[in-house]
Amino acid sequence: MALKLLSVAKSFGGEQRVYSHISEVVGCEMKFGVYIPPSAVESNTECPALYYLSGLACTHENFIQKSGFQRFAAKHGVVVVNPDTSPRGLNLPGEDDSYDFGSGASFYVNATEAPWNKNYNMYTYVTGELVDLVNANLPVLPKKRGIFGHSMGGHGALICALKNPGFYQSVSAFAPISNPTKCAWGKKAFSGYLGTNEDTWKAWDATELAAAYAGTPLEILIDQGTADNFLKEKQLLPQNLLDAASQNDHLQLIHQQRDGYDHGYFFIGTFIEDHFAHHAKCLKA
Repeated sequence: MALKLLSVAKSFGGEQRVYSHISEVVGCEMKFGVYIPPSAVESNTECPALYYLSGLACTHENFIQKSGFQRFAAKHGVVVVNPDTSPRGLNLPGEDDSYDFGSGASFYVNATEAPWNKNYNMYTYVTGELVDLVNANLPVLPKKRGIFGHSMGGHGALICALKNPGFYQSVSAFAPISNPTKCAWGKKAFSGYLGTNEDTWKAWDATELAAAYAGTPLEILIDQGTADNFLKEKQLLPQNLLDAASQNDHLQLIHQQRDGYDHGYFFIGTFIEDHFAHHAKCLKA
């Protein structure tokens, strides 16, 4: 599967790259960012891979340009991969009508409802095709990987880890949509992508998955700003996830409330160093 290098820029001794490829899973061209740390640039040393999933209305560019993560990826010697948030340019009816459904709003599920089920298979893309592509073409340790994300991407990171025990050695999230079957964003997306049978939604809900998780012990780090408007609007529902995880001996959930911080990238940039330390601890254990 051919990769096309679109751009490269030196950053903290490493390289921030952007690639594209034709995806068989989602049926269109997909773009993703890759940060290669200095050790891998200089000597092609294989490093752990850390995948980042962005939130609603974002592309692969937001995280690259706004978070300041490169400094910490270089420090810890981690390759960081961040894909786009959905397929693009498919001309599906309604795909660009709203910020919280369609383009930029895949919710990282595998859709079952037409017309979305042909292309909106982002769960398989993130956990399968993209990982295989990275392992085959980039200097990564093929069995050392972590995943994290923000908002919708935090939801994506959590479900990817909880549905695949042992596949990811580390997981964290910034202000994740923790219980999408119970919030307006999730209900809209899930009814469109997965249909009206709400029982089928549970397989894509981090709170439901945390309650049932019986796999490899997993330590989950979550940061949440107390001034987050979407917290107040009950779109995120972190307490539901906390309650579910607290009853499961296989999970340790570290929930850090950040006083006065909102939902945006200033919040992420302030605390992203903690997340890299968390992932490095787990990935290099």
